Amino acid sequence: MALATSTPHLIDRLPQPRGRLVADAPLGPQTWFRAGGPAEVLFRPADVEDLSTFLAALPQDVPVTVLGVGSNLLVRDGGVKGVVIRLMRGFTGIEVEGHEVIAGAGAPDLNVALTARDHALAGLEFLSGIPGTIGGAVAMNAGAYQGDLSQVLVSAEAVDRAGRVHKVTGADLGFTYRHSEAPADWIFTSARLAATPGDQLAIARRIAEIDAARTESQPRSRTGGSTFVNPPGHKAWELIDRAGCRGLRIGEAQVSEKHCNFLINLGAATATDIEALGEEVRRRVFEQSGVRLEWEIRRIGVPA
Repeated sequence: MALATSTPHLIDRLPQPRGRLVADAPLGPQTWFRAGGPAEVLFRPADVEDLSTFLAALPQDVPVTVLGVGSNLLVRDGGVKGVVIRLMRGFTGIEVEGHEVIAGAGAPDLNVALTARDHALAGLEFLSGIPGTIGGAVAMNAGAYQGDLSQVLVSAEAVDRAGRVHKVTGADLGFTYRHSEAPADWIFTSARLAATPGDQLAIARRIAEIDAARTESQPRSRTGGSTFVNPPGHKAWELIDRAGCRGLRIGEAQVSEKHCNFLINLGAATATDIEALGEEVRRRVFEQSGVRLEWEIRRIGVPA
């Protein structure tokens, strides 16, 4: 009688880091949508050296995906193959040197804005309106409320797929609207941001204004933030509204009635529901206006 043999798991092929490796780690609960499948392997490096050493030894056929706080992300229900890297402890520190703020890539944008406020440094208030981390903000030149990373980035550090560490200036990254020219395999690990001395109370008021504006105009529910990029000369929400999509539902996924460039999970939506709803919105907008909306939400993984 032949003995049954189990298929080796990817985790058995991976180098052993100082950080944490977890097989078949659920990713849905780690995203703002609260939907989606698992990571084949989730890696939380201890520090930059640990990340660099791990990537240098990682077999070349293993794909790598980086996950921030999951605020502008949809993980498909079949999960993500390969290694998903999440920069947490060891990458969340924030320091102030003179008129500059140095933040680890895992530091939430809001925390960076609040740290600048506490040191009476102005110019970073806009970060309080971006629901993500500094690493992701640098990679996509994130912006909101009349500010973006291209205006404040002095320098950044990144690790590439081969484990090499790169130090670059803001000018090196070729920033354009919601985009940088950074190679796709770079994982940003820290950033140095320029600020200016300011009045602490005025800075605090501006952050409060941004929070109030977000509360008034955006849903505070299970959402992935702005779903589609504003096309040239248009506002995505207006196109969606004119196409009759406000409140549209597929399963437990719904176009927000408060701000219709947001998709929300009413409770039990699958990633498949959410993506299908987004594609239906795109279809209706194109049919009504001739404008083809492009996804701003990053979609990763494989269908169920």
